[in-house]
Amino acid sequence: MSDEPKQDAEAPSSTGTGVALVVEMVKIEAIVRPFALDDVKERLTELGVGGMTVTEVRGFGRTGGKREVHRGSAYVIDFVPKLKLEIVVPARLADEVVQAVCQVASTGRIGDGKIFVTPVLDAIRIRTGERGESAI
Repeated sequence: MSDEPKQDAEAPSSTGTGVALVVEMVKIEAIVRPFALDDVKERLTELGVGGMTVTEVRGFGRTGGKREVHRGSAYVIDFVPKLKLEIVVPARLADEVVQAVCQVASTGRIGDGKIFVTPVLDAIRIRTGERGESAI
């Protein structure tokens, strides 16, 4: 595989150059409740996803945090603990992975999380030098 990203002259361009990139891989970032991790991992394994990175994160959104009482004093936790899952898959699997995470991690309540999908131009396995889909 070449070091330069593949290009498709037929696809419209958002850059105005008349040439757009062909997306072969995507990165799916899912922010989910911590208790959903094992079920999400199991479902993604069933889909053939070879790996993911998990990071403990804290943040707030519509929930705005939560109020707790400790030793009689009420206080607000502004940042709610969540997990960020980072998964790089071939673009053809993106919809399946997103649907799986949504189905498994959804409780139907505010605070279930978010999913972001972005294109990945290349991936390199450091140990072998493999590039592209074979590196994921």
